[in-house]
Amino acid sequence: MSEQINLKNEEQIKKMMRAGNVVAKCHTALKATNLVGMSALEVDMFVNDIIEANGGKSIIKDYDGFPGYNCISINDCVVHGIPDNTILKEGDIVGIDISVILDGYVADSCWSYPVGEINDKDKYLLDHTEKALFKGLSCIKAGEKIGTLGYTIEKYAKRHGLGVVKELAGHGVGTELHEDPMVPNYGKKNRGTVMEAGLTIAVEPMLNFGTPKIFIEDDDWSIMTLDGENSAHFEHTIVVTESGYEIITIERTEQEIENFKF
Repeated sequence: MSEQINLKNEEQIKKMMRAGNVVAKCHTALKATNLVGMSALEVDMFVNDIIEANGGKSIIKDYDGFPGYNCISINDCVVHGIPDNTILKEGDIVGIDISVILDGYVADSCWSYPVGEINDKDKYLLDHTEKALFKGLSCIKAGEKIGTLGYTIEKYAKRHGLGVVKELAGHGVGTELHEDPMVPNYGKKNRGTVMEAGLTIAVEPMLNFGTPKIFIEDDDWSIMTLDGENSAHFEHTIVVTESGYEIITIERTEQEIENFKF
């Protein structure tokens, strides 16, 4: 089946930036919050209150039946963790994946957080997974191919001894949470879909210590590392431009959004 890629115009990107602004406000609040002792469900509600206070709506809630407003993935849960009564403990790490729809357009970003003081091994995991994201972003511009983006992320991960989860990938974003094209975190240079100006995608390396192999829990949602080692997940929604890219999921004033030129 051929890809159905919907390039966005300036006004559509501005709408995505407004949704991205809400997502970014949530992450800013999380970074300033002591998560120790909170339950995953409390974190979920905390984030959703911010989403709704800023006029947005979680697109994850009831997405294919998902029960939470956000995905809360703790330690060896790679992605799609269901918010429940599990208490976040000192030394945990937690990925909080936030996807907001506002005025018909979606923005999607996950960040992995330390819960209190974490060990050096997990600091290494978080640091290099975040750096893998920005290493991948650095090669984006109109005319570059998706395979080069994946290759860049994979090369960085392997150089730092981290496993790339190949069954999961980034994706296009727009009026839907998941659009074409797929954006794998591995690949070959100069292969795959050509990135054009106006393409909006979520780039999201998911890296593990140990094996990259995964399995799905009995809840049919939580994706776990096979060997029980921890996993980290960092994600931004971006728009491809002629000369590079612009991050959609950062905080901007309304004036900054209005002044955006594509």
